[in-house]
Amino acid sequence: MRGDSGQLREFTPIYHPAGFDTELRGALEDVQARRWRTTRELLAHTGADWALRTSRTQVLAAAAARSDVIEAWLGEEPHNPDALLMLARVSVERTLQAHRSGHPGTPALLQEAQQACDLAIKGSSSADPVPWITLLALAQADARLEYPWNWWAPWEPMLPAGPWGLLRAVHERDWGNREAYHRMHQFLYACPHTSNADALGFAQWVTSWAPEGSPLRILPLYSRTENYRRHREDGTADPLSHRQWSREPVIWDVHRAFQGWNADSGPVTSVGDLNYLAHALWAAHQYIDAAKVFLALDRYATRLPWAYVTDDPASAGLAVREFVRARSECLSPARSRTAGGTARRPRPV
Repeated sequence: MRGDSGQLREFTPIYHPAGFDTELRGALEDVQARRWRTTRELLAHTGADWALRTSRTQVLAAAAARSDVIEAWLGEEPHNPDALLMLARVSVERTLQAHRSGHPGTPALLQEAQQACDLAIKGSSSADPVPWITLLALAQADARLEYPWNWWAPWEPMLPAGPWGLLRAVHERDWGNREAYHRMHQFLYACPHTSNADALGFAQWVTSWAPEGSPLRILPLYSRTENYRRHREDGTADPLSHRQWSREPVIWDVHRAFQGWNADSGPVTSVGDLNYLAHALWAAHQYIDAAKVFLALDRYATRLPWAYVTDDPASAGLAVREFVRARSECLSPARSRTAGGTARRPRPV
């Protein structure tokens, strides 16, 4: 930690989709140059590390969706299971982008993506959860619920209906898969038959059984932030609503997310999770704990959730400024000396 606030304000964060995954960086650079061999080698090397396979294919697909690099790979190796999986990932990414923008070609893209997911499931190992995650992600674009597997009865009473069969298929292959539960959460926000309260209730249900240290414990922070964003957009936000983070019941979501988190265990896959955790702790005035998360992040930042609390969420510059300001406040020596007397400590939950 640097010694004075002036130096802290000079801090420049790094924004990179690979985050802590240095091996992924090279593959991303090659994908952006329309080269696929590094991706093939990376995924073969990743093997059955399902959490890493999930995150790597997700990030690679976001980059590959802007070109035909995966189609070129399939042209060379049409039966390669990783190539089939990446085609499914890319097809889903393109469909979701079209759906969010209201593109008229979304139904056709949805059908093509569905077929690509089916091919990936047939071509992959039966133990691989990622082809099922692609189907679960695609559920967000099924606004009319034309595919029956996207509207199943929940596992427990009081939870909303949704693609529970797909979630179970992932859960059986990779218990507690981070992306799968985030995709289910996103579906509940996107579906016209569910509400913000349904999405928050789902997130809190997940944290009721997720073990300490699990990234799933951060899921309610995504819900709280998304609800804040929606209230701001529709003009129903209380001018003081950002103070929710330091009040019950939100503060207990923050405490639960931080409980069991250990910076010494090494960086997590998701820089996004750490940004949401750092933001929530900072907003809840848990400055010492927030400082630990900022230090674990090193120089890595994400645009969200910081953009949501600026005057203009579309401004990347304001998001950077908010991140740097929060980090500086938490890491300043004066704050470190005084925060211990004002921060509320988590009680057992």
